[in-house]
This record gives sequence, structure tokens and C-alpha cells, in this order.
Amino acid sequence: MGISQPDSAEAPVAAVVIAVLNEAANVAPVCAELMPVLAALGRCEVLFVDDGSTDATAAEIARQQQTNPAIRLLRHDRPCGKTAALRTGIAAARAPWIATMDGDGQNDPADLLRMLALGRNATRSQAGKPAPLIAGIRRRRSDRLSRRIATRIANGFRRAVLGDACPDTACGMKVFRRDDFLRLPAFEGMHRFLPALFQLYGHETVCCPVGHRARLTGRSKYSNFGRALAGLADTAGVVWLRARTRLPAVVREEAPPLRVREEALSS
Repeated sequence: MGISQPDSAEAPVAAVVIAVLNEAANVAPVCAELMPVLAALGRCEVLFVDDGSTDATAAEIARQQQTNPAIRLLRHDRPCGKTAALRTGIAAARAPWIATMDGDGQNDPADLLRMLALGRNATRSQAGKPAPLIAGIRRRRSDRLSRRIATRIANGFRRAVLGDACPDTACGMKVFRRDDFLRLPAFEGMHRFLPALFQLYGHETVCCPVGHRARLTGRSKYSNFGRALAGLADTAGVVWLRARTRLPAVVREEAPPLRVREEALSS
């Protein structure tokens, strides 16, 4: 799917990418809270990626587009998973900075302002270094006890194996540069391993405490058991990727010899 990119003068400063699957009842309240927050940033865009919903999710997003021209809707013809939906939105985004959040109302959009400021300020103060990944860390989980326990076990296992020093990689709120994300190897579930993957490519991870709330309506699309099985396989995959990735410390383009340049100018 090819999506044209506008001139840089017209490009938004940031894009919020939200993957949704059967979240029709949550679209309007999420937009009502998000859009006033983004007004403080200037020109922004919001990309909803409907990952093959079978309810009225797409229709609700289209209704929001009537009053919010910054909202864009991309649709998958079938469910492909959260990572695929996020990648679709990030690839289509026009902004250099990407913020991700969930579409169920559990995230507070106001946290995105602090996270974007952290990323942009760090990039300015550390000129020449790769831009950091800003990872949201949920301070108080508003999930049922079994989900909190399962997440704590999964985070502990991942940190012990990967050493990514991030206590909550499953938080949906993250901020990073678009081009940096698109350079990463893609696989379903990679959104839970972004700190380790970004670190593999030389990026620092900055943890930022964020709020967490109960889901507005509906149910989670993941079971604890299913997520645990996928997490074990994905962790093994990330270990393999790190072992097989070779990256240069410095890349430098050298000018051709003087004689070659002189001949090129004279021809």
C-alpha cells in the first residue's frame, strides 16, 4: 500500500498511532480526551489503524473525522495483530515523531506531552547521538489481579533474559522517531520488546512514569496464557536477533580521489 508524503513544510510535528480491534464504544471518548491535548503541540495527526474489526469501530472513527480533520483511518482487511497495525500507522505517518497509545481509554493522553518533550529535548541536547525511545511505565495498574501478576512475571523473565532495564515494556504508551522504528526488524509481538530492539541499534531507553486507568468498555483481546506462550517464543526470537545482528560503530562516506573528481568535472 503506497501512501504519498506531503512536503516537509506541511508535515505535522508529531503523530499519534492507535491500533484498534472492536473498540467502537471507546473511539469517541478517546478522541474527546486526546484532541484537546494535541492542540498544545501545534500541527499533529492521529492515525487509527482498524485491525479487521467486525463491529462499528471504523464507522465511529469516520464519524470523528467529520469534526477532526487531523484524524486518519487505515483499515486492515483482516486481523493481523497489534504490531502489524502499529507498523501500518507508523509507516503511513507524516510526522518525524511517533507516539503510540491504546484505544481502550486506559492511557491518559496528557502523558504524551511529557513524553514527547523528553524525546525532543534529549535529541537536541545530545546532538549526533541516536534519538532515545521514551517508554511509558505504568505506576498503578488498573487491571485485575491475575493480569497484574502475569505481567509482573513476564516483565521479570524478559528483563532477566534480555537485560533491557525496562520494568514495563508492555505499556502501550511510547514515543520515538519514525525512521528509527522502521529500521527495526519486524515481527508480531515486537511492540513488547521495543526497549531491547532500540538498544540493539544504539538508542537509549528513557523510562517515563504514566498513569493507568480501567478500560472504558469491552474486554481485552489477550488471555494471560496465550500472551505467556507468545512471550516465551518472542523472547527467544529477540535473543537470536541480537546474536545475529552486526552493526558498524561508525559509517563514513569517503570522497573519490582528486583525479577522478577532476575528470568528472572536465567531461
